[in-house]
Amino acid sequence: MRYKWIPAEVLLLAVILGCGDDSAMQTAPPPEVPVFVTKAEQIPIKQDFVGQIYGYKDIAIRARLEGFLEGVHIQEGSEVKRGALLYTLESQPFEADEAAKLSNLAEARTALAKTKSDLDRTRPLAEQNAVSQSDLDAAVALYEAAIAGVEAAQANLRASRIQLSYTKMHSPITGIIGKTLAKVGDFVGKNPNPVILNTVSRLDTILVEFFITEKQYLQLHRDYTAGGEAREETASLRSSLELLLADGSLFPATGTVVFVDRQVDTTTGALLVQCSFPNDSGLLRPGLFAKIRVIVEVRQDAIRIPQRCVAELQGRFSVFVVGADDKVERREIVAGPKIDNFWVIDSGLEAGDRVVYEGLQRLRDGLQVKPIVKDIQPQKLEGS
Repeated sequence: MRYKWIPAEVLLLAVILGCGDDSAMQTAPPPEVPVFVTKAEQIPIKQDFVGQIYGYKDIAIRARLEGFLEGVHIQEGSEVKRGALLYTLESQPFEADEAAKLSNLAEARTALAKTKSDLDRTRPLAEQNAVSQSDLDAAVALYEAAIAGVEAAQANLRASRIQLSYTKMHSPITGIIGKTLAKVGDFVGKNPNPVILNTVSRLDTILVEFFITEKQYLQLHRDYTAGGEAREETASLRSSLELLLADGSLFPATGTVVFVDRQVDTTTGALLVQCSFPNDSGLLRPGLFAKIRVIVEVRQDAIRIPQRCVAELQGRFSVFVVGADDKVERREIVAGPKIDNFWVIDSGLEAGDRVVYEGLQRLRDGLQVKPIVKDIQPQKLEGS
């Protein structure tokens, strides 16, 4: 029997490979996975409504007379004080009318003086039966008619002066004035020419108007009027509104509801709500669109988890939960509203559950893991 000679290098390689197989059979340590520990907490549920901004007072400056615009006495877009002169209309026709009314008043006063003198002469004569009673009655009637004539002339003069005062338009409030809708020399005060010349807005406080549906109104009304300790605890949360501007930034001041319309619009099924916000900086201007963030519900003992914990497949949501034996279990959940980078969970989780935070693709049911607790804090998302 003949034996084939085997080189020493081959024998050495076989020994090394044999040792490698033994080490591969050793048990690998369980992988580390970051987990988020759930807890029960009071969570306000917020909802956004699109609204439009108005001045606390938006007063239209109207031409109450027909005539030519004679003067513009303001700088457009600037602040005006209450009582400041804004515009003047041609006043000559009204000045002429005032002069005529003054003349009529003078005539009436002259007539009154004459009738009074006649009455003063007639009365003693009537007492002495020197004139008839009818003559005295006639003198008294003329005197009283003269008094009425003076009063009428005075009323006409006041009316004329009121008309003359309308040729000068003053600011009714302190605020910001807009762009003038007419030019000097334009005939105003009658359509189609400008009747509203400008608008003055008080902006130290602004109003925001938005609409809610019938369903939302009914739910909010029930929540707000419900009695008990829960309502008292959450009243302060509900009382403040947030304002999100068009660029996604959050306005620093909070607002309050000041008005709810008396009826639902039958054509749209919506109810008008008006709220106010302080605007000391003057940032907010009428016409801006913004979102009103309202607390529509306050959940007690609610659970929320980071959105990265949730896997979605065909509209169904699930998470991986690490059990007491450090084994992974896939669990279906019902997801509720999103708040910042968190998701409120309607059902499927309880307080104290350890939910896997990331690396979900590498997990499977029953996998042994080493959980590492992570402290995940809510973070504002862009535009929220």
